[in-house]
Formats: sequence, C-alpha cells, structure tokens
Amino acid sequence: MEYFDNELCVTYEELTSGNDPVIKRGTLDKAMQRGRILRHHRGGGEGSYALIVYSSLREKYKVRYVAKYGNPEEALKLQRMRDRVKTDEKAREFYETFKYDMNGVQTGLSEKLKAEYTLNASVLNALVDDLVDKTTKRKMYNNSLSTVWECVTATSENLRKIYGHTLPENLPRLREKINRYKKEGYPSLISGKVGNASTVKITEEAGRFLIALKRSRVPVYTDSRIFEEYNRVAPDKEWKPLKSKRSLTMWFNRPEIQPLWWDAVYGELSAHQRFGRKHRTELPLRRDTLWYGDGTKLNLYYRDEDGNMRTTMVYEVVDAYSEVLLGYHISDHENFEAQYNAYRMAVQTSGHKPYEIVHDNQGGHKRLEKEKGSKEQGFFDLICHVHRPTAPYSGQSKTIESIFGRFQSQELNKDWRFTGMNITAKKDSSRPNLEFVEANKDQLFTLEELEAHYIEARKAWNEAKHPATGIPRIEMYEKSVNEETDVVTVYDMVDIFWIWTKRPATFTDSGIEITIGGKKLPYEVYEKPGVPDHQWRMKNTYRTFHVKYDPNDLRSIRLYWEDNAKERRFERIAEPYMVIHRAIQDQTEGEAAFIRQEQEANIRDRIDRQVIAKEIEYAYGVAPEQHGLSTPKVKGVTAEVQREIDRRTGKYSQKPEEYRIGRATKKASLMTWDQLTENKNVDLRKVAGKL
Repeated sequence: MEYFDNELCVTYEELTSGNDPVIKRGTLDKAMQRGRILRHHRGGGEGSYALIVYSSLREKYKVRYVAKYGNPEEALKLQRMRDRVKTDEKAREFYETFKYDMNGVQTGLSEKLKAEYTLNASVLNALVDDLVDKTTKRKMYNNSLSTVWECVTATSENLRKIYGHTLPENLPRLREKINRYKKEGYPSLISGKVGNASTVKITEEAGRFLIALKRSRVPVYTDSRIFEEYNRVAPDKEWKPLKSKRSLTMWFNRPEIQPLWWDAVYGELSAHQRFGRKHRTELPLRRDTLWYGDGTKLNLYYRDEDGNMRTTMVYEVVDAYSEVLLGYHISDHENFEAQYNAYRMAVQTSGHKPYEIVHDNQGGHKRLEKEKGSKEQGFFDLICHVHRPTAPYSGQSKTIESIFGRFQSQELNKDWRFTGMNITAKKDSSRPNLEFVEANKDQLFTLEELEAHYIEARKAWNEAKHPATGIPRIEMYEKSVNEETDVVTVYDMVDIFWIWTKRPATFTDSGIEITIGGKKLPYEVYEKPGVPDHQWRMKNTYRTFHVKYDPNDLRSIRLYWEDNAKERRFERIAEPYMVIHRAIQDQTEGEAAFIRQEQEANIRDRIDRQVIAKEIEYAYGVAPEQHGLSTPKVKGVTAEVQREIDRRTGKYSQKPEEYRIGRATKKASLMTWDQLTENKNVDLRKVAGKL
C-alpha cells in the first residue's frame, strides 16, 4: 500500500496473493477491464508493480483487506510517523561514553538508560523539525503559536504509541523539554538522579582514604577499625558517614576497588595471579606437538635402608595431546640427572623428537640449555624445535601439574601407602590415614619396590581412557601422526644423549682416561675384540681427544680430534681398558695368553719403529752409518728380535758389494733388451747386484 498522486492505493499482489485472497485474480482482471475497479499504475518491468485505487474497491473487498492487512490509512499514517524518526547515532555514541561518579567510582549508564535516552533524542529531533515546519507555515494557515504546540504534542503522543518514548505527556513540560534540548543538547535528557552528589556515599577523596587504611601495614587496620576510623574523621571532611561495616566490606570487594589494595594485604604475586590476564588455549591436535616436563613429589611412602618412612621425587615428561606419560626418573632431587634420564626415556618411548618442550624453571635445566658463547648446541636445541620455561610462579600455565595431579589421585591413591595430595586439598580422600601407615611401617615399599609399583601405575594410567575422547591414552598416542617431528636415529641418540667430558683427555701408553662421577675410567682402542689396535696406537699415542660418553652405558666412548677451525671430528670408538692381575698366581689362562699377545705386539711395534726410522734416515742422509758411525742396538730384547731388526734394516746399513767383472757380465748376459731403460743405456751398478 502507498499513496500515488494523492490517491490511496494497494498492490495487485496484496489483493490476489495467498490461499484466501481478498479478491480472486480472474475476478480482479475482469473488474479492471470493465472499469469497475480502477488501476492507477500498470506495473511491469523489474521492480515495478500494479497499483489499484483503494476507494474503487467494493465494500466487501475493503472489509476483507482490513481484516487481512489492517486499515491502510492508519497503517500509512504510522509508516509516515516512523519515517520521520531516524536513530540519532551521535546520541547513541554520547550516551555510550557518558561517565558519572557513583560512590567515588566513574561508571557508565545502564543499557536501559542508554537505549531510553537515545530514543528520546531521536524523537526530539523529529519534534523539533516538526515544530520548525509548523511555525514557518502557521501564518499561511492562520494558526496561532499555541495551536502549533498542540499539534507537536499530538505528534509526540502518536510517536509514543509507535516507539514508547518517555518524553513528557502534557504540553507545558514537553515544551520545556524541547526548548532545553535545543539549548543544551544530549546532556539535558539525563535524569538529575544520575550522578547526583546526594546519591554518592563515598566520594573519590573518601575512597582514597579508605584504600590507604586498607593498605596500611603499620598499623594494620581490620575492616571494623577502618569503619570506625572513617566515621570518626567523616564530619571534619564533610563526608557522609557509613551506616554499616557490611556496606564498607562490599565497597572494598567491588571489582574496580579490589586491585587497589589486594597486593598490600595478600602480596603482589597473589595480585598478579588474581588479576593478571590468563590465556585461553586449546590442546594440541596431534602427538609430540608439545611435551611438558616437571618434577614433583611422588605421593607414596616408602621405607629407606634405616627403616624410616620417607617420600621421594619424580620427574615426569608427558605428551600434552594424549596425556601419555612418556618418561620419568625417580630421585630425591630435581636435578640435571633426573631431567636428563626422564627426557631420554621419553624420546626412546616415542621414537620421535617433539616439536616443542615446556619445562619448569629449576636449575637443572640450565645444563640442558645451550651455554653462553658456546658453538655447541644445547640438549633442548637437539631434541626439539622450540623450548621454553613456564612463566615464573604461574602454576596455571603448567598443564602437567593438572595431569599429574589426576594421575596421582586416580592411580597412586589406590594404594594405602598414598601420602595424600598437598595440604590445601579439601577432600578427605586426598589425605592419608597416617595412623594406619605408621602401624604398618614394616610393610612399606623399599625404594626398588616403589619404582616397580610406580611403573605399573603409569602403565594403568596410559592404558586408561582419555577423559575428552574416551579412547585409551596410549592408543590415542600410537595412532596419531605428526609429520613435522623427526624419527630418532642411532646417531640422534648419540648427538642428543651422549655427553661431552668437561675437558679433553690424552691417549697415552696406558690408554685414555676420563673421570665420570669422581671415578677414573681407562679406555683402549681395539682392532677387534680383545686385540688392541697397535697400528692406530703408533699414530695416536699422546694425541689429545675430546670424549663423548653415554652416562647410562659406559661400555664404550667416542673419541674426537679438533681441527684448526675448532671443529670436532670423530676418530674411533674406545672400550674399557683390559685389566690383568699383577700376580702370576692370580692370572687366568686368558690373561696369560693376552699378556703373551701384547708382548709380541709390543716387540713388533719396536721392530717397525726401527725399520721406519732407518728408512727415513737413509732417505735424507742423516743415518749414523752414512757418517761412519753406528746405530745402538735395541735394549731389552732377545737375540732373535735383534736379528730380525738387523735383517730388516740391513739393506740400509750394509757396505756396497765389491765390484766383480765376472758377476757383472753374468748379469748382463741374462738380461733382455726389454728390461733396459728407454735410452737403452746399461747401468752396470743395477746389473751387477743389489746396493
């Protein structure tokens, strides 16, 4: 429906649509053809529609139309009214940002008031426009000013029916409101009760005084004493007295007031944990994306060697995705050894390197990180892409604490030796029956039995269903795939878990010796099992090596030499030095055979050294024999050994053979031309014999 050329019209579709149309299509078409019903607009074309003159409809069709759509004149009147009121966005912004003092605190308007004031401002804009329009035309229509205001008031009431505004109903008050709005704008609509000083019980100055008393440590004021002190000074300060201590306590506990005194009463750390923003995070979507490492008390009592009831610590590494406990180490201290062994077990269990590790801030981790100024990668750099400590004093950032807490309460709590959770635990089930434990002290686990029980508890946890998925944790872990994590190889195990000695060591005639845990351990390089590599020894005795070892397996070590660029290069694997009994009576058959073997090898080494040395001497003309002198005989060897040395070095030390023409001609007669040099010149010295 709409007005067209000042004629009230309805659309063709309004009349004919639906299951129960005002008039049937065919009937309407015939009536228009015969001129009984007038068409004002033919319609046709995109966005165009046919308009039917409402007054030309028969009365029964008008009744049907009103029943279906309502009175078209009233509807259009209301529509025109609605069109006159546009939401004032500037008013909305003003009331959104408006602040006033309430009990000493700056606060904003309620949502109800913001909506009410914005609507009233929007209606007033329409009324002001209506007032200006009617005032301009009143002389034209010979209307008085009072008549204009009556028309504006009537318009206001019509708009009240449509929008439900709260502007004054009677003319004088509405007139006053409009005039004030024209002069003062948006603030004129705010009730005098909002922000009225008479409603403020605690002013800003009074509030600062109360906060100061709350923060005071010398002396300490309770809320009761603060209440008394405030009311004592209030008359002099012209402050309104407080009626009850309860109202004061409620004021202190308001969200905007708490942060101003909390740290003084409970400590800054408590304030940080209470008011500092916390991240909301989602757990990983696959295995090995994130591992947590943390040390905590193992909540089971055990009996030490002296029969005393004790507890110990455990360091655990857990996969955040599946909650699978991957690696652990039980000891009394959360140190490097505990952390190293736990992460090592985790890697061996997983078979993969994790993408990220989050660990606590204990000192042991310093040895796992890269040393300042060092070119060598730290443990964490080798094992994962990213590693970081948890935020200090922020237990909420360590998911492992929640996981391990549930593990202890669900699995370890099944045993009567359970120590209970920490002292803040409220449930009776989280506390131990100390009387029963004391009465059965003799039945407590030994440390070895404790570890065996702990292994079974971890297995039960890993095989239990994950609370979020209902799938066993270990199944979740094993079926998950993380394409961005590397498979751990044998070489990775060496790189990650083998440790460098603090200082290099020298390979001597007694092998190479390293110190681990205050104990000196000698090693040897072997050609094959039980046979020292003497050829290697000849080249490397008294060479300095950097040594890498596996703290969990000292059956072998790795030797590295350092080049001029300070790069370490792998040389050989060394194994424990063979130790034999000094007394012949104590020696086994195998030891005696080994002694003979090494004696023979040492003799061969002496002979080889002599031969090599003599060859070099003669090559460069420095042999004693070349200068009329003699090389000393080798000491401490048998005559047979000396003969072997003489035999092998004789070709260098013997005098030239006497030249005999007969022998020369004999040699020459046996040679063929192909045996001669290219110039075919015969060297009689070569023909004659061996030099």
